[in-house]
Amino acid sequence: MLLTSTLSAQNPIVPPGVYIADPSAHVWKDGKVYVYGSKDESVNYYCSWEYHVLSSPDMLNWEITRHTFSAKGENDQVPFNDNLLYAPDCQYKDGTYYLYFCSDNWEEGVATSKSPLGPFKNGKRIELKQKGIDPCVFIDDDGQAYFIWGQFSAKVAKLKPNMTEIDPESVHDGVVTEKDHFFHEGGYMIKRNGIYYFIYADISRASRPSCLGYATATSPFGPFTYRGVIIDDDHADPSNWTNHGSLVEFKGQWYVFYHRSTHNNFAMRKPCIEPIYFNPDGTIKEVEMTTQGVAGPLDAKKKMDAERACLLSGSTYIKACAPDNELLVNIRNDDKAVYKYIDFGNGVDSIIIHVNAGWNGGKIRLALDQHWHNDIAVIDIPRRKETGGAMTIRRKIEKPATGVHALWLHFQGNGDDLFEVDWFQFK
Repeated sequence: MLLTSTLSAQNPIVPPGVYIADPSAHVWKDGKVYVYGSKDESVNYYCSWEYHVLSSPDMLNWEITRHTFSAKGENDQVPFNDNLLYAPDCQYKDGTYYLYFCSDNWEEGVATSKSPLGPFKNGKRIELKQKGIDPCVFIDDDGQAYFIWGQFSAKVAKLKPNMTEIDPESVHDGVVTEKDHFFHEGGYMIKRNGIYYFIYADISRASRPSCLGYATATSPFGPFTYRGVIIDDDHADPSNWTNHGSLVEFKGQWYVFYHRSTHNNFAMRKPCIEPIYFNPDGTIKEVEMTTQGVAGPLDAKKKMDAERACLLSGSTYIKACAPDNELLVNIRNDDKAVYKYIDFGNGVDSIIIHVNAGWNGGKIRLALDQHWHNDIAVIDIPRRKETGGAMTIRRKIEKPATGVHALWLHFQGNGDDLFEVDWFQFK
């Protein structure tokens, strides 16, 4: 059974308690955006045994359709032995949607549905001499489909017209590599103005695949030239490790879909979106992670959940405290959280913040644009009492705050157990 629920815009685009990684985005014939990704569920291992699908008519309001494909239990549709499902992709041809999946034993498969939301059934193995992970399928202007997969060295092959088998004589290995293109995994291909763009997890910075990078060519088989980074999710979380995503055009605007880590853990991730822009020569301008995503600057007078911080500095991280709520936790002296971008309009008078006080207490210093700029307010968080630490505090804004700014929360105090932040709102 497919279960659906409606979400709202802003990054991340999933609610508390839902963790989806490796977002592969497509716009299908109905004009909606569909996102296929891994479903994270544990801090102890990557991914899970099933997939959810996200969909939106406008990139602002998102619906999540759950349990669209399973590798375990009564809905098992996978020709493997209860293996975890890693990053998927989806393609459409002649009335059928093809879901391409892979398992943690590096095998690839495909399942089908008449709906982009599934359920996807009749899973079968794709026979490959060279195993790998993270399948992607690109369909060229002439209708030829290409199967892309692999880690460290990307492989590309033609798919047969049935969309379920590759042409073994067409396999090209090393189309992009770690050595020449900083390729780690998660290949995805698009074509724009006659140029083929190969997008992937890029390991060019900090010796980890925190970036989405790309290379370009005039053929799906290359040769590809490395062009740089589209987005870097470094500092999304203290334990941030991977990135994986896709590019899609929607109503004349291009977007990058990516994920960022949460829960101080490499295996818990959430999908996010940013608009991107092409230069006249076809290269892509690197963009930053934001809280606003595609929604534009966010109204300061609307409640902001702490989990929407786009940058974290120090030891603090986001953690679930209930099935439908997450907090900024493990706050220590000099930690910081950043929210980009907040629209203060013609000005605000005060801030209301909901926190869980710790045994030590501390301060939250609020600054605009940079944490070393003058504070617009300082909030004292008292020590926790025996009866519990949840409290809502209101403080006056001491310096003018108008227009659009990045908002920095700079935490100060002594010891480890200062406080936790749930949400805040300006008045």
